[in-house]
Amino acid sequence: MSSIVGHSSVVSSKTSAPRPKDQTVQVEFGGQKVDVPKDGYYDRYRMNPNLDEVARDPAVGSDIDFFWKIPKKLVDSRVGQIYAPNFYYRTRSVQLVFLAPLDHLKSKLPSPLKPITALPGYGLVALTFYSYLVCDNDPYNEVSVAIIVRQPGKNSYSTTQLLSSVWNRTFYGYVLALPVDTEIARVRGVYGYQFPKWLANINLEMDDHNIKADLTAADGTPDLILDVPLPPLKTMPSQTSIGTNNAINKIDGKWYQVAVQTNPLLGTQCLFPSNVKLSRREGPLSKILNELGVSTILRMDVLKDAQMVLNMPTPLNAFDNVKL
Repeated sequence: MSSIVGHSSVVSSKTSAPRPKDQTVQVEFGGQKVDVPKDGYYDRYRMNPNLDEVARDPAVGSDIDFFWKIPKKLVDSRVGQIYAPNFYYRTRSVQLVFLAPLDHLKSKLPSPLKPITALPGYGLVALTFYSYLVCDNDPYNEVSVAIIVRQPGKNSYSTTQLLSSVWNRTFYGYVLALPVDTEIARVRGVYGYQFPKWLANINLEMDDHNIKADLTAADGTPDLILDVPLPPLKTMPSQTSIGTNNAINKIDGKWYQVAVQTNPLLGTQCLFPSNVKLSRREGPLSKILNELGVSTILRMDVLKDAQMVLNMPTPLNAFDNVKL
């Protein structure tokens, strides 16, 4: 569940190789001790960066006006007081949106969540590879599998909701898997948001011609391999195509939603792409996709350059009076 929707040189996003101890420092987050890059963003700023300094970082690559308009605050969370929201100054991603049988999706969704209907008998599943090149908690990669669901509290027809979501660039999803390749990303996701995160080996690369991505379980079990030609991209002026994706999940037994805002800068969208090679192997995400019965790729979204904001969870009051 990610974006709707950069530079011409090859940028590799392989971040999973551990750094030597003399290049890391140990920090505490949520009662857990983790190693982070020495003099990296987390080491220097502890989630409260100096945006003037960030703007001068050549790795950021774009202006950061988007972030100036969203001031950080020191807020209470289930892991103590933290600065929020979380800023991702330069990201890239590739998302595949699949059709899948509604009965398969319903079996994976807790009540009262319901899958959105895209075609008679079929709903939507989003598989997304992310690479966070510059962010508040240092570079890492992530893969998401999510079921697109109906907006909580809205009883309009699925077709109406889907068209509204596309028009407003606002989607709702239930995340089934969210592996990452750094320990601080895992700890923050599990203890801060109760997301289904675990450590895995993840790579995402984009050059002028191709997109290559792969996911391998921590024990070496092969999982997913993606290979697709890079489609023609278009530049989008900053803050003209902002999208919002809402991850819905339970935290400490109560329903919450987590809003992720994406500011696309360079990317594209392809309907019914025919040149996508996605190999499923023996790993956990391959198993999930098989159980969901995903079939036709309805859409591919490529973002070679984008900015993101991850907000804190907010209570989902639409479910307060629903009998489970």
